Amino acid sequence: MSQAYRFWILVSAVAISGFSQGMLLPLISIIFEQQGMSSTLNGLHATALYIGIILVSPFLEKPLRLYGYKPMILTGGAIVVIALALFPFYQAVWFWFLLRLIIGIGDNALHFATQTWITSFSSESVRGRNIALYGLFFSLGFAIGPFMTKFLDIGPAFPFILSSLLCLVAWFLLLLLHNEKPEVTSSSGSVDKGFPRIKKLLTWSWVAFLPPFGYGFLESSLHGVYPIYALRIDLNVELIAILLASFSIGGILFQLPLGVISDKIGRRRVLTLISLLGGTIFFIGSFLEAQPHLLVGSIFLAGMMLGSTFSMGISYMTDLVPKNFLPLGNVVCGVAFSVGSLTGPILGGLFLAAFPNVSLLVLFAVLFLIIFVSIMLFKEREQEQMSAAA
Repeated sequence: MSQAYRFWILVSAVAISGFSQGMLLPLISIIFEQQGMSSTLNGLHATALYIGIILVSPFLEKPLRLYGYKPMILTGGAIVVIALALFPFYQAVWFWFLLRLIIGIGDNALHFATQTWITSFSSESVRGRNIALYGLFFSLGFAIGPFMTKFLDIGPAFPFILSSLLCLVAWFLLLLLHNEKPEVTSSSGSVDKGFPRIKKLLTWSWVAFLPPFGYGFLESSLHGVYPIYALRIDLNVELIAILLASFSIGGILFQLPLGVISDKIGRRRVLTLISLLGGTIFFIGSFLEAQPHLLVGSIFLAGMMLGSTFSMGISYMTDLVPKNFLPLGNVVCGVAFSVGSLTGPILGGLFLAAFPNVSLLVLFAVLFLIIFVSIMLFKEREQEQMSAAA
């Protein structure tokens, strides 16, 4: 099977996975809101997906090395399909929380194996482009997912059934792939060495995990906390929806161009630039909230800069570590994103309580300016030294 054929099957499966995730967040929130559930409990319920991601992360690397990419992707996909299909059978808060947690486990297995496979077979000259396409397809699926909420008029079970069928189609496509296993070196036995191996990874590439953390923090707090702040400063619901969409559109449009540019001039340079510009744009935007058109424009520009930070972080990590550390590196990227997604709404809420007269955009600006400074201060190690130490 050609590399290109394998790549497009993988990113197609990721797009459908993104679609299911993008559907679940608003769909379940709307259903619970219609049933009179408190916003606090509704928000806590949404964390189940990320809890599932974090819980399963420490257990993914060893089975990937033992069984290969395809079995893990198929297992993760099957878990998602079954969990989605079970939603209509029993509607209880605890049961749906459990299903969301299970979907987090399945999605993490699927994404971990997929992104590790893509980073392993992508040469350095096209790595940024390939990971950008991976992120782009997930983002497109995630952006289309919320439109499934309009099918609630047909029946609350319909969106879940349709989504599970689409995921099943992607699952059958994955059967066409030929299995491979991660690269094995003389040091691959270090999989079982635990903390010392993680310490090595963090020594080499800790800075590469900050962009995925920042993106998770930004995405969850922008969608979960900024609407609360926006309503407090008398922005209307329609404008809030446009603001959130403008960030997503900016990220989607510039994901691939930034990935290609990073192949030309280097991941570090691009990450430094977009972190600085993204943070600066958010800071400027905090002064434009009384001018809706300028505010929408600033959020769009911030999306252009920062919508690629997750995929760019993965690519940068791949540049920094030996190939036999890629599975562990991808696990840590997923954990960093999930920790950011969990802490974003919490710290965003605390920020609003502590500084009620300060724009939430200032918090985003500070976060990415800290990431900018961290990248500037980070000293890369030579690949030859890392390979010897591995």
